[in-house]
Amino acid sequence: MGDDSEWMKLPIDQKCEHKLWKARLNGYEEALKLFQKIDDEKSPEWSKYLGLVKKFVTDSNAVAQLKGLEAALAYVENAHVAGKTTGEVASGVVNKVFNQPKARAKELGLDICLMYIEIEKGEAVQEELLKGLDNKNPKIIVACVETLRKALSEFGSKIILLKPIIKVLPKLFESREKAVRDEAKLLAVEIYRWIRDALRPPLQNINSVQLKELEEEWVKLPSAAPKQTRFLRSQQELKAKFEQQQAVGEDADGGGDEGDEAVPQVDAYELLEAVEILSKLPKDFYDKIEAKKWQERKEALEAVEMLVKNPKLEAGDYADLVKVLKKVVGKDTNVMLVALAAKCLAGLATGLRKKFGQYAGHVVPTILEKFKEKKPQVVQALQEAIDAIFLTTTLQNISEDVLAVMDNKNPTIKQQTSLFIARSFRHCTPSTLPKSLLKPFCAALLKHINDSAPEVRDAGFEALGTALKVAGEKAVNPFLADVDKLKLDRIKECAEKVELVYGKKTGGTADKKESKAAAGKAPVLSGAAGDKETKDAVAKPGPVKKAPAAKSGGPPKKGKPAAAAGMGGAGAKGKKGPETKEIFESELSIEVCEEKAAAVLPASCIQQLDSGNWKERLACMEEFQKAVELMERSEMPCQALVRMLAKKPGWKETNFQVMQMKLHIVALIAQKGNFSKTSAQIVLDGLVDKVGDVKCGSNAKEAMTAIAEACQLPWTAEQVVAMAFSQKNPKNQSETLNWLSNAIKEFGFSGLNVKAFISNVKTALAATNPAVRTSAITLLGVMYLYVGPPLRMFFEDEKPALLSQIDAEFEKMQGQTAPAPTRGISRHSGGSGDDAEEEEQEEVVNDVVDLLPRTDIGDKITAELVSKIGDKNWKIRKEGLDEVTSIINDAKFIQPNIGELPGALKSRLNDSNKILVQQTLSILQQLATAMGPNIKQHVKNLGIPIITVLGDSKNNVRAAALATVNAWAEQTGMKEWLEGEDLSEELKKENPFLRQELLGWLAEKLPTLRSVPSDLLLCVPHLYSCLEDRNGDVRKKAQDALPSFMMHLGFEKMAKATGKLKPTSKDQVLAMLEKAKANMPAKPAPLAKASSKVGGGTATAKFQPASGLAEDSGSSTMESKPDPKKAKAGGPSSKAKGVQGKKVPAKPSLKEDDDKSGPIFIIVPNGKEQRMKDEKGLKVLKWNFTTPRDEYIEQLKTQMSTCVAKWLQDEMFHADFQHHNKALAVMIEHLESEKDGVISCLDLILKWLTLRFFDTNTSVLMKTLEYLKLLFNLLSQEEYHLTENEASSFIPYLVLKVGEPKDVIRKDVRAILNRMCLIYPASKMFTFIMEGTKSKNSKQRAECLEELGCLVESYGMNVCQPTPGKALKEMATHIGDRDNTVRNAALNTIVTVYNVHGDQVFKLIGNLSEKDMSMLEERIKRSAKRPAAAAVRQAEEKPQRTQNISANASMLRKGPAEDMSSKLNQNRNMGGHSETAHSVPREFQLDLDEIENDNGTVRCEMPALVQHKLDDIFEPVLIPEPKIRAVSPHFDDMHSNTASTINFVISQVASGDINTSIQALAQIDEVLRQEDKAEAMSGHIDQFLIATFMQLRLIYNTHMADEKLDKDEIVKLYSCIIGSMISLFQIESLAREASTGVLKDLMHGLITLMLDSRVEDLEEGEQVIRSVNLLVVKVLEKSDQTNILSALLVLLQDSLLATASSPKFSELVMKCLWRMVRLLPETINSINLDRILLDIHIFMKVFPKEKLKQCKSEFPIRTLKTLLHTLCKLKGPKILDHLTMIDNKNESELEAHLCRVMKHSMDQTGSKADKETEKGASRIEEKSSKAKVNDILAEIFKKIGSKENTKEGLAELYEYKKKYSDADIEPFLKNSSQFFQSYVERGLRLIETEREGKGRIPSSTGISPQMEGTCVPASTNTISSSIGNTNGEEVGPSVYLERLKILRQRCGLDNAKQEDRPPLTSLLSKPAVPTVASSTDMLHSKLSQLRESREQYQHLDLDSNQTHSSGIGTTTASPSSTAANIDDLKKRLERIKSSRK
Repeated sequence: MGDDSEWMKLPIDQKCEHKLWKARLNGYEEALKLFQKIDDEKSPEWSKYLGLVKKFVTDSNAVAQLKGLEAALAYVENAHVAGKTTGEVASGVVNKVFNQPKARAKELGLDICLMYIEIEKGEAVQEELLKGLDNKNPKIIVACVETLRKALSEFGSKIILLKPIIKVLPKLFESREKAVRDEAKLLAVEIYRWIRDALRPPLQNINSVQLKELEEEWVKLPSAAPKQTRFLRSQQELKAKFEQQQAVGEDADGGGDEGDEAVPQVDAYELLEAVEILSKLPKDFYDKIEAKKWQERKEALEAVEMLVKNPKLEAGDYADLVKVLKKVVGKDTNVMLVALAAKCLAGLATGLRKKFGQYAGHVVPTILEKFKEKKPQVVQALQEAIDAIFLTTTLQNISEDVLAVMDNKNPTIKQQTSLFIARSFRHCTPSTLPKSLLKPFCAALLKHINDSAPEVRDAGFEALGTALKVAGEKAVNPFLADVDKLKLDRIKECAEKVELVYGKKTGGTADKKESKAAAGKAPVLSGAAGDKETKDAVAKPGPVKKAPAAKSGGPPKKGKPAAAAGMGGAGAKGKKGPETKEIFESELSIEVCEEKAAAVLPASCIQQLDSGNWKERLACMEEFQKAVELMERSEMPCQALVRMLAKKPGWKETNFQVMQMKLHIVALIAQKGNFSKTSAQIVLDGLVDKVGDVKCGSNAKEAMTAIAEACQLPWTAEQVVAMAFSQKNPKNQSETLNWLSNAIKEFGFSGLNVKAFISNVKTALAATNPAVRTSAITLLGVMYLYVGPPLRMFFEDEKPALLSQIDAEFEKMQGQTAPAPTRGISRHSGGSGDDAEEEEQEEVVNDVVDLLPRTDIGDKITAELVSKIGDKNWKIRKEGLDEVTSIINDAKFIQPNIGELPGALKSRLNDSNKILVQQTLSILQQLATAMGPNIKQHVKNLGIPIITVLGDSKNNVRAAALATVNAWAEQTGMKEWLEGEDLSEELKKENPFLRQELLGWLAEKLPTLRSVPSDLLLCVPHLYSCLEDRNGDVRKKAQDALPSFMMHLGFEKMAKATGKLKPTSKDQVLAMLEKAKANMPAKPAPLAKASSKVGGGTATAKFQPASGLAEDSGSSTMESKPDPKKAKAGGPSSKAKGVQGKKVPAKPSLKEDDDKSGPIFIIVPNGKEQRMKDEKGLKVLKWNFTTPRDEYIEQLKTQMSTCVAKWLQDEMFHADFQHHNKALAVMIEHLESEKDGVISCLDLILKWLTLRFFDTNTSVLMKTLEYLKLLFNLLSQEEYHLTENEASSFIPYLVLKVGEPKDVIRKDVRAILNRMCLIYPASKMFTFIMEGTKSKNSKQRAECLEELGCLVESYGMNVCQPTPGKALKEMATHIGDRDNTVRNAALNTIVTVYNVHGDQVFKLIGNLSEKDMSMLEERIKRSAKRPAAAAVRQAEEKPQRTQNISANASMLRKGPAEDMSSKLNQNRNMGGHSETAHSVPREFQLDLDEIENDNGTVRCEMPALVQHKLDDIFEPVLIPEPKIRAVSPHFDDMHSNTASTINFVISQVASGDINTSIQALAQIDEVLRQEDKAEAMSGHIDQFLIATFMQLRLIYNTHMADEKLDKDEIVKLYSCIIGSMISLFQIESLAREASTGVLKDLMHGLITLMLDSRVEDLEEGEQVIRSVNLLVVKVLEKSDQTNILSALLVLLQDSLLATASSPKFSELVMKCLWRMVRLLPETINSINLDRILLDIHIFMKVFPKEKLKQCKSEFPIRTLKTLLHTLCKLKGPKILDHLTMIDNKNESELEAHLCRVMKHSMDQTGSKADKETEKGASRIEEKSSKAKVNDILAEIFKKIGSKENTKEGLAELYEYKKKYSDADIEPFLKNSSQFFQSYVERGLRLIETEREGKGRIPSSTGISPQMEGTCVPASTNTISSSIGNTNGEEVGPSVYLERLKILRQRCGLDNAKQEDRPPLTSLLSKPAVPTVASSTDMLHSKLSQLRESREQYQHLDLDSNQTHSSGIGTTTASPSSTAANIDDLKKRLERIKSSRK
């Protein structure tokens, strides 16, 4: 016993696990006792055994196992948590208990399984049992089958799912073991008990003997429906009811009812397996079916017939098959085949059921028309087919097709169609056969019952009888008003014979199912259903008490609760309660009337009626009135009385008092008597006549209103309006319309004939009288309230002015709801409900849409159009779609018949060309609007494919698809979409885009619906899988959709659906469901009615907008939304939510009263400092983590509690992300107003925001970033500096986010990092970002590297921490990164540093691997080729990046087109505040930027900056600038903010983003087109052209090759580029600013474009090339002739040198040159020949004649010769004077050539003139020829341009101008710089004033102080001009700074290499404008020029003078040439001097 004593002491749960069986046995016994003892099912004790229960049942010891089973049973029965063990225990029972020999063990196992089912775990148990059927051990199989049978017999088929069981039954019947077969038989019998014949089809294939045995057993079963005898825990009430019935023993009748409810009807179809048949069709099926021989066609059809015999078919694309079968039915001549094809169609429809619905519309018309066949077998086959097809769709969907066939001439077709309608009606219920359908069908059938053919009449009677039976007399009678008695009786007789499918017991209680629906969902009942109910209820007094209750569904919504009980039943739906028996009276003769009147009126009264004295008439009226007031309704002869009133003088009464009385009496009679339409007709004419009367008008209106109340508004209104418009009086017309507007508001809109009104309104709108028009428009406004937007459709063809008035009126009405009717209801309907109203209201809108005239476009959808849409070539497909668009556009409103179009469009929805997909979507959108509600029938075949498009990867395509789906849903309602499995199939697809869009759409639509088809349940499993989707957005959308699903399906169903999930998923989903349950929106209430005088405790009604049309007008009334999130809105509605929602926690309703008005951040003095101390002293955790742990969050919460408003903190730390979004929204709102609060809590705010970075929800992240941007803007405006603590707890986490996969987020984070530099030193930011480069995330590494590059670019090398060397080494390691983007980023960053820092970079980087080094060098070389663009960019980026709060730098890099100038202005005053953060040597840079933005205003602190020690200037490390830095724009006289704006826009022209570029080009084009603004572009021309040809290059290399890019975009970009360039080259002054290098590149780009074959392939390619041609001509004509000639020569040289260049290219360059040659005669005088000849010289040096002759074509040599020849011809011998720029001319082939040409063309005057004499002769003579004049002026301008002789030159020019007042000096001036021109003009004015003796003007205005001091030669104009400050004001410090900068650059960069080719233009060609170097030729940087100019100071003078004379900016000659040229220069100097004397 020693052992025993050991385990005896153990606790029970340990005993149960003991290794001794005895110990376990004892444990089980004690556990059993314990389990029976614990009475709290939630006791924690249960959880201890969760893991053990499985061991209880699987114990290896048989004895112990028995006890274990008992204990397990007790556990399952009593423990709350037992459900969690279902799977493992059930599996244990199946595998380890059912194989036990002991019967008791099996019994217990079975009980445990049943107990699990009882605790709601049926599905899991069933799953285990079904698995058991696959076990090899027959014992187990038998036990499993037995358990299933037992479960079914006790719980019934509602709880035990039969489908999976029936699936395995046939297999059990085939078992070898007899025991298994016998058990299977018993199970089959049990199943048959529940589902009867539905079991036959699945078992049709088992052994015939077995089947026979089964049949015998089945027959023995009792016919009574079986009942559930054991109930789930959730069914306890049912159980109680059941027991009660048992006790009372009224099993027979009441129980019968309940039973009905318990047993669901099982559909055999559901139990079958679907078969896939499409793949099994014979291979040659489609060929055979078209074969000539009918036998072959028959074979093909028979194959299909065999396949479709399968009772259930797999869904698939059956469109082609249906099309072929339809063709056979419609066109085949062999009737046998027609019958066969019809059978196939029937089989398809039966097998596919609802899935066939989408094809129904195509087939129905064909089948109906085929009924013309007489053969019975064909007719029968067609009938079967069409009946089967009807079941797959709805009557609504095929109604159009059926109605169309009803007018057919063929009687057989008419007869069969009517019979089909009759059969179809039988399948309908009142709700599926609404008035809107009955109306057209009844109208058509009425024609049939009057048909000449008896069989057609009979069929018509049958159909109408069926309709009468289904929809009830009340619904149908109105349509049968004109049918005579005999026919009516015949219809009723037919109605009695009809047997309905849905088994209505006539007169008995309504079908049970229906009443249940009614009680639960009152709103669902459409009119007719409800009506049927109550009618039945009233008919049989028995269940009356049930009916009203059923009606009301919840609190009684109808008014007058008492009256509602008896009467309400009868009159429910009773808009026309008793009054349906309308008071009709026959017209009485005047004599009878007088008799009747005499009986009730005093005699005196009758006598005085026509008295001549008005007073007597008045007295008579008073008596008349009294008499009427006292009369009883029953005895008032209304007609007689009104006849008396109308008796002479009647309505012609002249006295207004009498008239007023008369009208008042009419009103009284109408109110008090039984007033008929007959009486009304007597008076209305008179009333309308008086309605416009000033005095009597109001009485007339009152009378009309009374009559409307008596005879109904629709009839009265129609009469009144017709009368008003049949007469001429405009006052009457306008007042009638005004009365009608009011009446509609009072009576509501129901029943009004919109169409009749509309024609009258149109007449009124066309009236000449404005009052009539105004009234008409007001009336339209009122109608709009009821009808909505469709109303406008009727008036679209009105004049625009009128239409705009109508629109304005509609606009006013928007958002208003129609007022509740106050009249016309109460009187007749007693307490009856007003559902009528509601139905009417909804119908109104449909009516309106029905009224529109619709065009049938079926015939336009031809076969060729359809084939076009399906063509292989996308252009043709596009044409097809365009045609469809125009067809629909032309038709406006169309009939639903659109032929083959749906199929064609459907296939376009998955077109590979996305543009076509979008076009198709827009067509489908149009189609929805055009077809209106009839589009319903296309939902399945076209609507669902649109949903598939929601899965497209392109954002814009998805957006278009969503818009289209919404447009459709607007027309169709949601029911069509939700029916069937289509939506669930879509949701099943694992496409994240599709899922998120579809769920989003459902979440939006479902809450607005009042009921949904049950098929919505099919979506739930997929919804659950979306909750666990990999994609976060899908998960979010799925969570958002949960509440809206739940609102329709209920929590129970949704929770039950989780049964199939994995246990882990299940728990998560259930938790989400619980959460959703709290947020579940309430169902939209049935529309609140007018008469809701709120009954009992109906809190609801008070808060519903009392409107008849709330739904329709879009303000769906969803009141009870127990959702605390919405509560914030406040106002009564949120209180209502509190009252209504049952699950609202008490808190939110109190929350309303919570004060949210105070500040959200409370300022705690020194709070922040204290927190920092705590953190330093380690009193709190330091904010440093990889993922935030709970303690951090708690700590932050406590820190925040003191300084953040309580309610905001609750939002901030809520578990649900939506609350975070809310908190952020509040914070953004309060940002401006609570600056100080924000700053005092900044550290906490930033910490909280870092937590948000760890959220997975994108929307929160986006909101966070938005807040951060605003926050940092605010901080930099407040000049706040982040503390170290704030920075270190925030920046590292922000840097993490720079690696987000989403572009938008990365962009935002980069923008924020840029802004941070304004409030935190860039050098410190550098270290944080450097840390970020060590991340594992490659995107983050790349982005951080880029950001580092930007920092260096903006702030120079000093930001590099700890030292530039270390930082660069660190960056360089990434050149070898494995990720391509990181490598690129690292290379780019180092290239950026190289641009700032030059070659020293290589030293700092240290040793790199050879591969990395070569990559870097290659990259540096490549970047060097693009310097001009870089210069432009830097010129701009610098000032903005450092100063501009709005992170312009990032904008320059990313480039959204935004007008920068305003931003610059706003930031100008920002001073250099960020400077404080940086170390001294960067001062200069900052100041430069300041100057950049400082328009010459002298800042007082400026001079101080110049006093810095300049020693460090010469240290090469600190050179802040790359070699090419444009002269600071400060020198531009015109420079202001416009310049930086233009710079910015130009920089965007070269953007890689097409749209950005297009926008920038458009802006520039705008400027160029306005003459007054075009000037602003001056000085930016080169820069603009460079940007443009860079863009051309980008298109050529990148965009054109990009497959994904839409080529239309490229064409658009090309046309923008060409357009803006043409604008530019039309403005000559601007065109001339283009420099040679730029022109060369430009021409290169344009010619390349002309030759680009890819452009020709584009749609508009030819157009582009034509425009380029035009542009080239413009460039040649308008640009500076020297520059363009020079550019073309260089281009020709390059193209001939380049081996890759195409001969075509050179040819085009030469063509341009020829064009120039043609222009030479006009332009020769403005050309700088020296330069052109220099270019030709260089050309001939590269291509000596011999080499040129070797060229393949002789063009080049001919071109050159032609050019030289023309020059010689134009210039003559003087051409040889222009070889000045060529050093050692003697070697030049050019000179020799020119000499030869000259010799050749010597004219008669004799030999070549001596140059000297030639020169000497050109003195100033009076009659000098034009050429001479040019020479004289040239001389003078040379003088002006030189330094020493300026004054002299000006004086000579002045003399010359005086002498030749008509002399034109314009050509000489216009090619010089702006500065030179103004200088000359000023000089001339000065001389004039001096000569005129006006006193002298100080000379400071000249080009003054010579700056010999500096090493900069004054001849370069640039500097002297800037210093001779033209306005004569003091020279600002900025100038010296500029000089200082030039000095620094010079000293640092002496090693600039010289290029071989001499520079073509000097950077200084335009002194006052910052110039840009030509891009590709990489012209010498300014530094090298300055240096040269210093060296050549002495020699250059003359050169620069000369060049000025020819109207060109200074041209620098290369030093090498100068030295050799000194003698030559000296000689020429002498020559010039002598010529002056």
